[in-house]
Amino acid sequence: MKRLATILALAVVLAVTSYLSAFQLDPEIVRQRAKWESILKRGEIVRHEDIGEGITKPKRMYLQLGDLEASGCWKNPQGVQKGYKEDWEYEIAAYKLDRYFGMGMVPPTVERRFRSRRGSLQLWVDLACSELERVQENIAIPEEKKEHCDKMLYLARAFDSLIGNIDRTQQNIRWTEDWRLILIDHSRAFRIKRIYTDQLIYGKNGLRKTMGFDKLPRGFVQKVRALTKDNVRSIVGEYLTYGEIEAMMMRRKLLLKDIEELIEERGEAAVLY
Repeated sequence: MKRLATILALAVVLAVTSYLSAFQLDPEIVRQRAKWESILKRGEIVRHEDIGEGITKPKRMYLQLGDLEASGCWKNPQGVQKGYKEDWEYEIAAYKLDRYFGMGMVPPTVERRFRSRRGSLQLWVDLACSELERVQENIAIPEEKKEHCDKMLYLARAFDSLIGNIDRTQQNIRWTEDWRLILIDHSRAFRIKRIYTDQLIYGKNGLRKTMGFDKLPRGFVQKVRALTKDNVRSIVGEYLTYGEIEAMMMRRKLLLKDIEELIEERGEAAVLY
């Protein structure tokens, strides 16, 4: 019995280790997300500056809470801007869903008022380069990191397909120095138009068919399967409307259908890990 208990305990440790290996943020940030959220919400804004990129006019906030310091990106777009509906609340909803899925790609993001205006405040993460910079400067992904980077891009595409994010560009795909993938800018996610509920953005049947999600973490797929309207509401709170949740659940069905088709074609072991 003692040997069996040891084997079971080891199996649990291996499963947890495998699941946590999907985290892309600094593991210390992941472990202490509650602390970072508290600093973002309650920290004193000691100074701020315009970031100078993006049509949402973001600001970098420098915060202090006791002896703790941090900085974050604050934005508050709402309504149609340059032909696209933008909403700062989507930044928070995307982070909350990232937490639910255990991806660790979206930095901690909270609601924060600045000059009496509501907005989102996202933890500033120092990054080596964007995907755009990597391509333009011809920076090669190290051979030993290629499979890992491909898997993370597949996961990002599946996530974007689920949340209806139409604004994933090379500029807001960011890499850390040790090749962890970080996703920013979700103010154009959670689309409700029929074109974004009848078809996914990525995948074999998607709008961008050449960009698929060939391999996905088993834990992510299990959590997609477990999603209901009620638990989405409990995850995102007030930051999505009923219609936006309904649209996401329609995309959930399409995403699971695409995944099942991949499994039928290639076998489960080749698709899920």
